[in-house]
Amino acid sequence: METIEDLSDDIESLDGESALYEHFRVVVDKGQSPVRIDKYLFERLVNASRNRIQKAADAGFIIANGKPVKSSYKVKPSDVLTVVMDRPRYDNDIIPEDIPLDIVYEDDVLMVINKPAGLVVHPGCGNYHGTLVNAIAWHLKDNKNYDPNDPQVGLVHRIDKDTSGLLVVAKTPDAKTNLGLQFYNKTTKRKYVALVWGIIDDDSGRIEGNITRNPKDRMQMAVADDPSVGKHAVTHYRVLERLGYVTLVECVLETGRTHQIRVHMKHIGHVLFNDERYGGHEILKGTHFSKYKQFVNNCFAICPRQALHAMTLGFVHPQTGKEMFFTAGLPEDMSQLLDKWRSYIANREY
Repeated sequence: METIEDLSDDIESLDGESALYEHFRVVVDKGQSPVRIDKYLFERLVNASRNRIQKAADAGFIIANGKPVKSSYKVKPSDVLTVVMDRPRYDNDIIPEDIPLDIVYEDDVLMVINKPAGLVVHPGCGNYHGTLVNAIAWHLKDNKNYDPNDPQVGLVHRIDKDTSGLLVVAKTPDAKTNLGLQFYNKTTKRKYVALVWGIIDDDSGRIEGNITRNPKDRMQMAVADDPSVGKHAVTHYRVLERLGYVTLVECVLETGRTHQIRVHMKHIGHVLFNDERYGGHEILKGTHFSKYKQFVNNCFAICPRQALHAMTLGFVHPQTGKEMFFTAGLPEDMSQLLDKWRSYIANREY
């Protein structure tokens, strides 16, 4: 039997700004008779109950031949089966670290955190310390029922290191399962605020396009030219404010894919302001005057990251059944950035 480090209910989210990582792979023998995939994997995975495998399948973590399948799927000879997770494999235990947290709400089963830009969410890919998860472990170090190394508790979704905003953390396995399924079923309410390059003509719109890894740059995602490639993705946007050569927009995700807002806005010609990975750290709109160039460079210095903030988060409380809704105002760097553009528009001379 193979060993897998964990089998989580955790759902790729949100913001869709996290990738899925392969944790287990097997090619079905050519002589294999048809059998349910949950039974097949249960016989091959250590420390994974059949119930956990079924929940993982419901959450889209069980893949057959490149596509998510339900636990009732019957494996066939030569099928390629994989189990994926929303974090890379690593051997390091999560160590509690005294890192300040902006806790918006907390009770016995969950907490809502306003993450600052620059803070990595989860250990991995060389960032095994100084992450949000390490900070949560410290905050809950006196909670005997919370084990930061147990995948059945903890973060329910993620946002990028340089994106600020709201995240929900489950303190119990039942809460994580419940909240995870809310994200998976798209019943949560999340809105993001972004500053993008260029003036968007329409007051609102819908962007649809499958998102896949950019074949020319593996660090980027992109909208696939072939509709059969990538993952289905839909973003709704609404213009909040037009500021000369940039536009402030509100984005609502119908799906949650890696870098979805960043990729979709670039796809329609409006890269996020100062999004270095997607080219937004260049002056994409405006004049050729040296004063304007200096103004934009000053803006980059004020907000030295992509101008994207997860402003609102709504969900049904997994224990009380009450609908809860949270808002985190714009962080200081984005507020100053907007004020600078407003001042530029009011006194434009270059």
